[in-house]
Amino acid sequence: MATKTIARPRTPVSPEDTAQDPADLLENTLSQLEALLWVCHGEEIDWCSDDGPMQLDNLLWLAADLARKAAQLFQLNEKARSAEPGTGSA
Repeated sequence: MATKTIARPRTPVSPEDTAQDPADLLENTLSQLEALLWVCHGEEIDWCSDDGPMQLDNLLWLAADLARKAAQLFQLNEKARSAEPGTGSA
């Protein structure tokens, strides 16, 4: 039986996991943006060879980063809403 493979970034991990300088953060963002644009081009993409697997990993990394950031924003929003006068539970 085949083992499961979990996608993870081939480039440095997200900035919250390790302290990085601005150059590293820029490199991460550019890798994610390149993957997104690569997918948007869409013609004759070979996901199994050449740059395909790396770009797919970066695209999944981008999606995971966006999902994590959206969850953090949701939590901040919920805290702010519960702190507003008149919106707390009775």
